[in-house]
Amino acid sequence: MIHATATVHPDAAVADDVVVGPYACIEAQVRIEPGCRIGAHAIVEGPTSLGPDNTVGPHAVLGTAPQDSQYHGEPTQLAVGSGNWIREFATIHRGSPKDRGMTRVGDNNMIMAYAHIGHDCQVGNGVILANSAMLGGHVVVEDGVNMSAMVGIHQFVHIGAYAMLGGGTMSTKDIAPYAMVSGNHARLYGLNRRGLKRAGFDKADIDALRSAYRLVFHSGQRLQDALTDLGERDYLGSAAVRPLADFLG
Repeated sequence: MIHATATVHPDAAVADDVVVGPYACIEAQVRIEPGCRIGAHAIVEGPTSLGPDNTVGPHAVLGTAPQDSQYHGEPTQLAVGSGNWIREFATIHRGSPKDRGMTRVGDNNMIMAYAHIGHDCQVGNGVILANSAMLGGHVVVEDGVNMSAMVGIHQFVHIGAYAMLGGGTMSTKDIAPYAMVSGNHARLYGLNRRGLKRAGFDKADIDALRSAYRLVFHSGQRLQDALTDLGERDYLGSAAVRPLADFLG
């Protein structure tokens, strides 16, 4: 299953059914579990682990050193879960010693062509990074986030679950769960209702989130007063509203 022109280091642990395309390079301290496909000219450096059933596109580069001027070769890691589709020319870097030392990508994500995930990022499950979406170092992306093409996220930003980011959005600030944002710099445009429906949220939770959003973002109250009001109006009884309040609190 390994093309004759591919290079696989003898210290790499590659499952028997893994497909490695022409001129791909698998370095030492790499573990690739069953069902993975590594495209032509792709590079995987270690320490890196790929869970089962990942597809890595041509010329993608995974597990290289962080783009951090203070990095001096310390042992850091990249961990990728299962069922991810990492398209051509995407790049994902290992962690840095001044943070977690670990970049982590969860399960069932689509990372499109030329997308970038910087060092120490923590990406959840079911996330979409469209073409040329870029995450600076130390970014946290929760489950179900959808980033359109050419999105740029500053280091240390936290993006809440099921947020939707429009094309070309640039953000230096945290983005609340379920939000629709767009622009440079990012502006809030409301609740990501279509994304919530696609994710299986029921009408009652979506209605509760709409009311909570109006209260938090459009009532003119101070944030802490609005969060207190959420509790007094019993919106926190919704399993969907609670993560929003926890994120903002």
